[in-house]
Parts: sequence; structure tokens; C-alpha cells
Amino acid sequence: MTDVASERAAKRPVPRAGVLEIAPYIPGRSKATGGDKLHKLSSNETPLGPSPRAIEALRSLDHLEHYPDGAATDLRAAIARVNGLNADRIICGTGSDEILELVARAYIGPGDEAIYSEYGFLVYKIAILGAGGTPVVAPEKDMTADVDAILARVTERTKVVFLANPNNPTGTYLPFSEIRRLHAGLPGHTLLVLDAAYAEYVRRNDYEAGVELAATADNVLMTRTFSKIYGLAALRLGWAYGPDHVIDALNRIRGPFNVNSAAMAAGIAAIEDRAFTDRAAEHNEKWLPWVTREIEALGLKVTPSVGNFILIHFPEGVGQTAADADLYLSGRGCVLRQVAAYGLPNALRMSIGAEEANRDVIAALKEFMGA
Repeated sequence: MTDVASERAAKRPVPRAGVLEIAPYIPGRSKATGGDKLHKLSSNETPLGPSPRAIEALRSLDHLEHYPDGAATDLRAAIARVNGLNADRIICGTGSDEILELVARAYIGPGDEAIYSEYGFLVYKIAILGAGGTPVVAPEKDMTADVDAILARVTERTKVVFLANPNNPTGTYLPFSEIRRLHAGLPGHTLLVLDAAYAEYVRRNDYEAGVELAATADNVLMTRTFSKIYGLAALRLGWAYGPDHVIDALNRIRGPFNVNSAAMAAGIAAIEDRAFTDRAAEHNEKWLPWVTREIEALGLKVTPSVGNFILIHFPEGVGQTAADADLYLSGRGCVLRQVAAYGLPNALRMSIGAEEANRDVIAALKEFMGA
């Protein structure tokens, strides 16, 4: 840096410690380099799109000159009605990402620690650092969160434990018995955040999203999203359920109109259209195992997933790496997600798409592995 540049830098505002350590979140790509048709399978979006009722709700929206209901009253009532919850203990946000950020702002500060698992959602680290806290990473076992590893890293400074269940990008999950064991091992001052963004896709008898714990414990918050199975990613809408005192704290620091009217209207219509949601889950239940089997038949390893995506592991040989595969697939219109930022440089995450998309990816992978 020159003397002039150094002098200018000394006179400008400087972010507080930790902010410049944050690696910005990079979303999945939306464009391919070739192919006759684009198959965007990089962001875990539902191939069925949103409920027609949600689209109609958007078309019927008027009075755009008015501020939205800052309390999201009708949306919280709809969420409570569908899930059998207490509406007073629900908070809504601009995606569940905002709620995760609110948790960090409310409970984490300089000198505090927060834990997340080795391959946990990247937003956790961003939120922790953004609040001035110290991220603590717990190693995983077989690409699955390890309760013992998390508990071994809990100290008196641990204010929050973030746990995605199912986890993104691995697709693995912890049975509810392990979630209970984790909660039992945490001190009362540590908030357990159960991020259940993919809960609606799970078809396992030993899984629970966290509603029961969030309803009965003083230190558990469950977060959910409308971006995945409900197909409202463009509107950014999420919610959380937890103890009165946690919801109160988050409400005190959220923006007064943090959820817009369009998102609320579409969200109400989407969550009440159970038949449409069931079809989305059934589509995933059919194609998730099919795609997994087809890819494994090519000699590639797939991490077992209960979400609407899979993690594909590639060899390290020249011309066979995940980067090579990504370039090859993109040239054929198939866009998957690179996950090097998660510490998985030789893997790609693939969302389960429509039938045509799934079949085209398999065909392209067969060509790639043959080449």
C-alpha cells in the first residue's frame, strides 16, 4: 500500500474486529455454460414450484402503499393452526437466515462462543463472527453431527449451539434421541437452535423437527423456512418457535416491518395447501433414492440423505475431480453446487429436480465418468 493509500485508509471508517474475517456467503450458481436447457440444481429449490394458491394470493395483493403488519399476526396464526402451536411463541423473519442472525445479535457478543458442527450451514459462522463472538467447530462422525464432540466443546462461554437437522450440505440427520441427549448435556444458559429447514422432507420414524423440545424447554429454539418445500425462496420467509423469553428478546431487535405483505400472503396460502406440500414430499421420496442409486452405480460415493439433495463425492485423479465434473455438467446445462467452502473440495451437492433434470444429470455423469 502506498503512503497516500495508507493515509486515506487511516481516515476512513473501520469495521469492528471480526467483520473482515467473515467470508461472504456465495449462493449456488444460476447459469450454465452450455446445454440446450438449464437445470438449476444448486440451491435445493423444489422442482414443483409454489402452491397455485400462493401465486393467486400474490396476484390478489393490493394496497401496496400500506406498511405490512409488523407482528405478522395472520401468518403466525396460520403457522400455529397447521402445526398445533401457540402463535404467541412464533416469530417470523426474512427467511430463517434472519432469525439465525437475530439469535446471534441477541445472545452472542465479544468473548462469547457458539458451536456448530464441522459441515454445518455456513450462515452460522457468519452470524457468530458478525455478532463479535468466537465460532467453535465440533468435528463430525461419518459426515453426521456428533453429540459427544459438541458437548466436549461446551464451556462457560458457550452461549449458543447451532444444529442443522437435517444438515446442509450433507443431508444427514440426528435421531431425536440424540437431540434429547445433546439438550440434556447443555447448561441452562446455552441456547440450542435446531435449524429444521428440511424437516418436511424427512421420512424417518426416529426424526423430530424439535417442536416438542422448543415447546417445553427454556433454552431451545426451532427454526423453519418457506424457501424449500413451500417454494417461496424468492420471497424470503422463515419462522421460529421457542420459549416466551427467547421470542421476546428476538422481537425487541428485529426490524419493525421485517416481513413484507407479499411474503405473508403467499406464506399463509402455501402452508394451508397441505395437498400440494404432500405432492412435493412424494416427488422427493420417489426421486431421491432413484438418483442416489444411479449415481452409486457409476462408482461414485453418495452421502445418505434425508433432505431434497445429495452430496456426491468424486475421485482425486486428474480429470475426475469435483471441479472437473462441475465444468463438464455445466457445459451440458446442469448446474450443481460446489461445496469447497464447507471443507469439501471434492464433492458436489445436487438438488433433486424434476424428472427430466434428474435424468439429464445422470446421463451427463455417465458420459463424464466414461470419458
